[in-house]
Amino acid sequence: MWVQLAVGLCCLLLGCQVQGRAASLRRANDDATGRCQYTFTVDSPAESSCSQAEEEGVRTRLALLEALVSRLLGEQGGAVGEAGLRRTAEEEEEVSQLQQDKERLNRQVQDLQRRLGELTVETEQLRSRPCHQPQPPHLSTADSDPAFQLGSGAFQEMKAELSEVPAPPQIQQGQNQAATGTTTQTTSSFSGCGVLESVQLPVTHRKADSITGKYGAWFQDPEPVGQPYGPKTVWRIDAVGKEVKQLFAYEDMEQLIRGFPMKVLPLPEAVESTGATVYRGSLYYQRRLSRTLIRYDVNTESVAARVDLPHAGFHGQHPYSWGGYTDIDLAVDERGLWAIYSTSKAKGAIVVAKLDHESLEVTKTWETNIRKNTVANGFMVCGRLYTVASYSLPNTTVNYMFDTDTNQSRAISIPFSNRYHYNSMIDYNPGNKKLYAWDNYHMVTYDIQLAESDSIP
Repeated sequence: MWVQLAVGLCCLLLGCQVQGRAASLRRANDDATGRCQYTFTVDSPAESSCSQAEEEGVRTRLALLEALVSRLLGEQGGAVGEAGLRRTAEEEEEVSQLQQDKERLNRQVQDLQRRLGELTVETEQLRSRPCHQPQPPHLSTADSDPAFQLGSGAFQEMKAELSEVPAPPQIQQGQNQAATGTTTQTTSSFSGCGVLESVQLPVTHRKADSITGKYGAWFQDPEPVGQPYGPKTVWRIDAVGKEVKQLFAYEDMEQLIRGFPMKVLPLPEAVESTGATVYRGSLYYQRRLSRTLIRYDVNTESVAARVDLPHAGFHGQHPYSWGGYTDIDLAVDERGLWAIYSTSKAKGAIVVAKLDHESLEVTKTWETNIRKNTVANGFMVCGRLYTVASYSLPNTTVNYMFDTDTNQSRAISIPFSNRYHYNSMIDYNPGNKKLYAWDNYHMVTYDIQLAESDSIP
């Protein structure tokens, strides 16, 4: 741009009016040689249209112009050079910063890889050799549970000091039979309704594949309704996580063992804990972080009923002794659908409510003298509530019974085995008179024996 400006100024300064003769060209013959001769004639300096003074003035102005152009070009070049140097310095600084960030991220990746390796080894050790250390009794809440705060979805748990006791003769005999491969499973000796007489050793059907299966619930419908789900269909919920919304359906027990579900039903609301059950073609469960009960029709895959259980504690207010937000436990027996829970008015004592299986409305309630957080789990058989003393001791007992017919409870001692040392769910199936349980990743069943009421002292 500066060069063009200079040329333009030169043209203006050097412009002169042309006066006088123009240049001429003449042609003539050379008589001696016979060749053509050409003569070119121009004006003399004296006849030039520009005077000597004007020429000197133009030269002076041209010199000044050249100096001005040189100065301007020099300043521009200096500015460009300075900017280039500044950009170069900034780029070098940015490259240096990026290199430092890369080195820091590499160190973090190496640290995470090391920690992952340590956690993997620790997980394998825990899976192969479960360890239960005695701890003082306490109730973990959402505020104090580190796993909950970190968003891992782990359950709130209650730990209690444990003490081993000698195995009752019946359990010891069963364990000896299991060790020699001679275990036999007996079915109920009484086909009608009666009181619980004995619980056999557990039969393992499947072990969950991942950490989401440490706690869960599984069951078969004692009175299925509609198709394609029948009495052989097995239902399963892995209950670890904040947003548990999947119900797995297996065609039969064999497909459960093989791990091939026939369908996975997405639930409309997240499930709270392991207190769900299935009955007459519907899944009944507690909605997460609430006292709301939901009836989910598995045939239409839609919510058929929804209601709040009046005054029921939830999310760690009145759980079983192992914790797990097991404040509301739904159960089924020969008389229909039940809820096992507690309220502030009951001060932690178990309340049993009979529910209408269609509307979920409470038809009647009973308040027991059994404190809910002192027992590991509960289930209903023939209108009677039974509780289990420990969720972790391999040899424990069914320790209390409450009869809704007489409104009376009493201590009992029926041997019960937690084979895998962490039983988080127990439900009764009146269709085949078995207990279904989830014991530390394992889905197990127990055959039971019932006896007529008059035969039990």
